[in-house]
Amino acid sequence: MTPEFADPSTSSLPLWLIRQGENEPVLPPELGSVAANWAKAQGFIGRPGQICLLPSAQGGIEGALFGIGPAPKPSSRPARERFSLARAAEALPPGSWRIANRPDGFDLTNGALGWLFAQYRFDRYKRIEPPKARLICPEELEPRRLIAMAAGEYLARDLINTPTSDMGPDELEQAARALAQRHGAAVEVIHGEDLLTANFPMIHAVGRAAAQAPRLIDLRFEGKGPRLTLVGKGVCFDTGGLDIKPPSSMGLMKKDMGGAANVLGLAETLARLGLHQNMQLRVLIPAVENAISANAFRPGDILTSRKGLTVEVNNTDAEGRLVLADALALADEEAPDLLISMATLTGAARVALGPELPPFFCDSDAVAAAIQSAGFSHHDPVWRMPFWEPYEAMIEPAIADLDNAPSGGFAGAITAALFLRRFTGQARAYAHFDIYGWQPSTAPGRPKGGAGQGMRALLHALPEILS
Repeated sequence: MTPEFADPSTSSLPLWLIRQGENEPVLPPELGSVAANWAKAQGFIGRPGQICLLPSAQGGIEGALFGIGPAPKPSSRPARERFSLARAAEALPPGSWRIANRPDGFDLTNGALGWLFAQYRFDRYKRIEPPKARLICPEELEPRRLIAMAAGEYLARDLINTPTSDMGPDELEQAARALAQRHGAAVEVIHGEDLLTANFPMIHAVGRAAAQAPRLIDLRFEGKGPRLTLVGKGVCFDTGGLDIKPPSSMGLMKKDMGGAANVLGLAETLARLGLHQNMQLRVLIPAVENAISANAFRPGDILTSRKGLTVEVNNTDAEGRLVLADALALADEEAPDLLISMATLTGAARVALGPELPPFFCDSDAVAAAIQSAGFSHHDPVWRMPFWEPYEAMIEPAIADLDNAPSGGFAGAITAALFLRRFTGQARAYAHFDIYGWQPSTAPGRPKGGAGQGMRALLHALPEILS
């Protein structure tokens, strides 16, 4: 599925964005008394998402009113709905629509992007009709940029939504290769036993029990400038290993490669916009399935990582940080200007902040401020949490350098982030995103299923961070 706007040369109907007043809608004067009387008769007051179709003299439709609620008060609080205009995309009759007015305080860019997001349907296994209402991109906006952001989001959603029967390590590699081919990137993949020769022992240990071989996928895009390296967790299914998950916890584990999906989605957007030419962009994905077999790694095993640090495995269900550690160690060897990891890593992050506000950890105040500000400004919120130094002792067991699953259950997202940070140090700045990668219930512009998180926050923060 490809995001697209309506052809601006086609005939279109006006869509009026209407504020809600104290007792009645605030209608633009050019609509006239007939439209005002009709809106009143229909009970239209401009509530968020409310729609009133305007009839023509011939009995057809000559436009529509769409409620956007009261004028916003000065506040830093986020709106309850990120993409309110997406409701119009879902509810309006088929055809091309154009935004007829520009109310003060309405984020038109976000509205147009939300409309594109609302067009998405995951129809690989079942025919699902997308909305038939198409938006003509407002003249003051840049359609190429909006489509690039939507394309990145679509890619991440597709990858996460696809079940592991069709999205194992083999297929995730093919998705990465397809992206590289679209945008002229170089690809290197290290498979199976070659991981041991190349010194990626923890990626090998986690994935060796699966039917499809574990691998490290390495994409490099042509460009000059600062080094940006994205590392995404690619656990295509997580049984929990020998510390097997209960069925209730295993049902969504096709999404455990959400970190990989998100870094590929971000790379897709950067490449479509040509921004990769102004940086040295690298994408690393350790792709595995955490399965159970005679050669599965075990609780109590001691693994020696690429960096030389030893890791005591106290829970085979804390495997994501193991595969990320080897990939991060490789990335850090080049001392990138910005190193990012994204992973569906801990349940503790969901308990702390819920499914739609992913925490991130960063060792640079300036970088963290840029990311969090961009996230809230562009309706892709993230929330900074600390690399809390006093908890370092929690990840240091008695017989190895590190513990992959500290006992006690406290501060699980922080201790996981501290674990990952041990495999960095040469990068100028490091940020780790503990995402959920899933929309648990349908919302405007965000259907239930796979979801991008943090991609647009990073996209808009990168110019400031890498300048």
